[in-house]
Amino acid sequence: MALPSTYADRNCSLARALEIVGERWTLLIVRDAFFGIRRFGDFASQLGIPRAVLTNRLKFLVQEDVLERVGGEYRLTAKGLTLWPVLRAMMAWGDEHYSPGGARRTFRHDADGGRLDTENRCSACGEVVSVPDVRIEPGPGFEPGNANPDPVSALLNTPRRLLEPL
Repeated sequence: MALPSTYADRNCSLARALEIVGERWTLLIVRDAFFGIRRFGDFASQLGIPRAVLTNRLKFLVQEDVLERVGGEYRLTAKGLTLWPVLRAMMAWGDEHYSPGGARRTFRHDADGGRLDTENRCSACGEVVSVPDVRIEPGPGFEPGNANPDPVSALLNTPRRLLEPL
């Protein structure tokens, strides 16, 4: 849950941000929302998260305007979309330090196929690419899990645009 608000320096924006997204499952939920997961059951099965924890985290992210609930689906809000550079930087850090086979996922400009750097700049056209125009695909360090994946996992392992619903 949220960090206690008794940290020594109440003027620390990092501490406040961690109160919102620093809980163990939160950034994984947000990551999966970028990857196109929208339904409660799909979040639960992809993450292996206890349903009570997922319910609590989704409710909190909606309360904090990171996600919105539309019908039975959860979607990133404008505020939630601004977390993309944070997630992208953390993925790059994880690839660099914990993926000896290379990046687990590659990000490309959907319009021209150019690889994106960590700031979402396209190597082909030089444009900074907005999130809906980013294509994600398995990278050289990608390791597929289950030999017989469920339909959602199978879709997550194929090239597709971010935010495209599964």
